[in-house]
Amino acid sequence: MKLIPLGILGSGKGSNCRAILESIRSGALAAEVRVVISDVFDAPILDIAREFSIPNAYLTPGKFHTRLEPQAEAELVRMLREANVELVVLAGFMRILKSPMLEEFPRRIVNIHPSLLPKFPGLEAWRQALEAGEKITGCTVHYVDEQIDHGRVIGQREVPILPNDTPETLHARIQIAERELYPAVIAAFARKYQAS
Repeated sequence: MKLIPLGILGSGKGSNCRAILESIRSGALAAEVRVVISDVFDAPILDIAREFSIPNAYLTPGKFHTRLEPQAEAELVRMLREANVELVVLAGFMRILKSPMLEEFPRRIVNIHPSLLPKFPGLEAWRQALEAGEKITGCTVHYVDEQIDHGRVIGQREVPILPNDTPETLHARIQIAERELYPAVIAAFARKYQAS
């Protein structure tokens, strides 16, 4: 079976990375994670990669807080190219990608965001939805472009907002939906890859 080669980028706990790796291990997802890369030296996502025996690396991001320095982004492109990655999966990667990555992987970089985009882009989207008095929120997988949480929507999963929800309880339920949606969306890419 032809497995779609993934590169996963993350800055934090890695719960979506774990969901993807468990989906692969169970046979539900015809993919192979070639590398996990983090811009945070001690990010738990790197521990998850080691737990699953996946090659992993720390990428020195440089002096900017919201994006990579140009030479760091060039290095990221090199690392992903060396690993022969077909699809780049952002799993809590907290930096905006620019032209080197977007040109190297056109329509092959995906991200998951904890709202029903285009509503509530940016940080703490679950809190934004709660404060806006929404009845329903959820999560979105989308293509990555130059703007934050903006590219074309690939898939969404709705999560109802309950009367007694706090930001924490709502976020926890959105994360459950994310861990179901992300592997399912990647599986659709895997089917196209197998057919190519």
